Amino acid sequence: MKRAYRLRRPEQFRRVRQEGRSLHTPLLTLQVLTGRRRRIRCGFVVTKRLGTAVQRNRAKRRLREAVRLALPSLNLGYDLVFVVRSPELITLPFDALRQRIEQLLRRAGLWGQEIPVPPS
Repeated sequence: MKRAYRLRRPEQFRRVRQEGRSLHTPLLTLQVLTGRRRRIRCGFVVTKRLGTAVQRNRAKRRLREAVRLALPSLNLGYDLVFVVRSPELITLPFDALRQRIEQLLRRAGLWGQEIPVPPS
């Protein structure tokens, strides 16, 4: 995921977590806040309770990729924080993970029209 689409500073995460609204599933928590810019920015949080550093990094990589693939379909202007709640996310098939993220984003009202990607 490109740097422009990421939350990077602790105060950005704090703002979303304090002022935003939350949606929960057994796998993930999504915190949503209307952003100050006209783009989507995402942050990813995995606690140490999930497992070793290798497991936490794998969970973040899989989640980042699934969200990156969903970005063209999302409405613009939001900051999102995804919090991993279950180690099941590491072993879940990738297509199932993508479906669950799509369902969560639809519940949040962020899923917009599919924007065709121009050919390279």
